[in-house]
Order: sequence, then C-alpha cells, then structure tokens
Amino acid sequence: SLLWGETPANPAMRITDIQAVAEVAHLSGARLAIDSTFATPIATQPITLGADYVIHSLTKYCCGHGDAMGGAVLASKDDMRSIETDAQIHMGGVISPFNAWLINRGLGTLPLRMQAHEANALAVAQFLESHPQVTKVLYPGLASHPHHELAKRQMKNFSGMLSFQVNDGADRVSRMISELQIIHYAVSLGHHRSLICWLGTDDLMASSYHLTGDALRAYREFAGDGVFRLSVGLEDPEDLCRDLARALD
Repeated sequence: SLLWGETPANPAMRITDIQAVAEVAHLSGARLAIDSTFATPIATQPITLGADYVIHSLTKYCCGHGDAMGGAVLASKDDMRSIETDAQIHMGGVISPFNAWLINRGLGTLPLRMQAHEANALAVAQFLESHPQVTKVLYPGLASHPHHELAKRQMKNFSGMLSFQVNDGADRVSRMISELQIIHYAVSLGHHRSLICWLGTDDLMASSYHLTGDALRAYREFAGDGVFRLSVGLEDPEDLCRDLARALD
C-alpha cells in the first residue's frame, strides 16, 4: 500500500505534517510518498522526516528557467532498484541528455534562487493581504496561514508559491490577462519569471481531484470557489506589486 501526499499542496497551499503521517502510514504497513515540488530540497527533505519516497517535478524550481522537462523519484537504494527496473527498463522513463544538462545547470543556482523566491513571495503576499480586493492570501510564510507554525518547523524556506482569492474570482481572469505587464498568465510554476493562473474549484474537482463530502469541504475551507495561483519569480518585488495593483484596482 502507498500513501501519497503533497506539501505544500497545489493550489490550496495546505501543509502536511510529514513526520506524523509517516508514523500513521508505517503503523498500517503502508509506504509514504511525498511530492515536494513546491518546497524543493532547499526547504524540506521528506525522507529525513520519515517519508519513503520523494517526488520532484524537475521542470519547475530545480530547472528554474522553464526550458526543460523532467522528474525525479528519490528513495533508499533498495527501493530505487525496483523503480529503476520498472520505470527505466520496462517503461522507458529516461530523461533526455539535453534536458538533464539544462536541469543540472539550474540546480547549481537553486539555493540562491530559492532565497530570492522566498523574499519576493513574502513581499507580494504582504501586499496582497493589505489589498481591499483580496479576501484571502495563502502563503506558508505569513503568520495568518493556518499551518504557519507547522511550516516553520518543517520548512527551511517558504518557497515562492502562493494563492489568493479576490472578491469577483473568475470574473477577474480576463482583466488579469489584459492588465498584467510583468507577471505572465500561464499554468506552469517555479520559473525565473512570475506566472499566475486561475484555478476554479469546480473545474479542478471535475478534471483532477474528484473530491467529495468532507474532503471537498476541507478543500473549500482553504480555496473557496477558486484561487489565483501565483508563482513569484525573480523580478523586483516592487514591480510585481505595482503590476498586481494595476490588475486588481
């Protein structure tokens, strides 16, 4: 059996207590896999907290430039032997040499980039939290985040990902597309440039998550009817705040 988690979670930015979940999983005889793409290895090392597998979309922060595709699974040597056989030999899951070179290039600057992503994201989150059109900001580095204390214990860096809600939600998407001049309206994340997109809750439930009952209610407590997910890049944070102000005012 495998228990799968993602922390911070996309796009609601909920934080999972990896150590606590690992204990529950192992008591029941299950293994724990954690998608740590949003956190990156700079912020969190899930295996040290009890996870058995760690997954990263290398396309995002690890590459950092939005110009390569790749993924990684990390585990013990014994676990990796079976993964290598199934994924690489039987299914051909091998990254191309050029993509590997581009991602390896990006990893060289990952520690410095994550410092800048975190600093910029905090500045933008604080700006959004003070804006009258914004009803909620979800960023683990804010004291207002419901899981802020857990994030402080578990993350060495709060990353550059945040989500926020506005008064008119989906109706503001077209204005975001037309008014933003620095932030790009696009679905990817973790790049040097800032990217934003609207993720409506009903659309996500129909296409991806398929949550019902208590799970759906818990999701809506964070994300409501939908959020703008913002991947804060490496631009000047004052420029980013002015860009958002133009689209929100």
